[in-house]
Amino acid sequence: MEKENITIILAPLQGYTDVTFRNVFPDHFSGVDEAVAPFISTMGQMRLKPSRIKDVDPENNKKLFVVPQILGNVAKDFIFLADHLYEMGHKKVNWNLGCPHSKIAKKSRGSGLLMYPEKIDAFLDKVLSGISNTLSVKIRLGRKSKDEIFKVLPVLAKYPLDEIILHPRTGVQMYDGTSDHEAFGKALLNCRHMFTYNGDITDLASFLTVEKKFPRIKRFMIGRGLLSNPFLAEKIKGIPGSKNQIERLKDFHDDLFENYQKIFSGPAHLTGRMKGFWTYLGPSFKKSKKGLKSILKARSMDRYQDAVNFFFKDTPGFLE
Repeated sequence: MEKENITIILAPLQGYTDVTFRNVFPDHFSGVDEAVAPFISTMGQMRLKPSRIKDVDPENNKKLFVVPQILGNVAKDFIFLADHLYEMGHKKVNWNLGCPHSKIAKKSRGSGLLMYPEKIDAFLDKVLSGISNTLSVKIRLGRKSKDEIFKVLPVLAKYPLDEIILHPRTGVQMYDGTSDHEAFGKALLNCRHMFTYNGDITDLASFLTVEKKFPRIKRFMIGRGLLSNPFLAEKIKGIPGSKNQIERLKDFHDDLFENYQKIFSGPAHLTGRMKGFWTYLGPSFKKSKKGLKSILKARSMDRYQDAVNFFFKDTPGFLE
């Protein structure tokens, strides 16, 4: 039986879930309902980065409902960018309060701002009175401590946010360790907003664990799990798959390759982008180590394509 009350959101992963991926993926796999695009940084001085704006152009994003994500800590710059996105047609934007990377956090952006609830308060006070879009927030438990969120949640509770997307790790953890379900549950009890769960949903079993622990949660954001197993949303929702799994994955790969080929200027850029996907997808195949090594070592376009064709032909199957 299909689960119709579950919403699955594609997570924003820099270098992976761009407009090309977001357009190709739904042609081959079902179950993903929405996407939050990789963040666009505020730039100051009323400037925009054309390539990042183009990535979220509604004319180029008709396969999935896409919410642009903004990274920044200066209210006037955030408002300027949000206004531009509103004029493009984006009625909803997301604020990145969770990016764990130290270069960003050191500038009090992303998870780096979670240590300063008073700054978050001042920012939201100006932004929500200055933008026409509605706002959601993607957040972690804190920068250094999982207790930081309990000083931030009362601040967030003052504002009319669409939702809070919580990844239950701290910023300094990056993706090490495991998601803290206990802390997520405590945060859920301490906030009036709708929560979306994000973190370590990598297979049907891990989804069912989260669903059982948090029956109130109906929205789930998945990133690395979908890159590793593109069938995951179908499994979660009980959507029957069509055709052989290996055939579907090969068709998806070839479609993605062809579309990136139209964008990247040289073979090294193209194969580099595709190898990034293989670091997630490859280990999900049975007995894939040797074939995956050949793909990742390929330096020319021809060798890459030969290695990929051999991989799909020779690898026994996809792990469930």
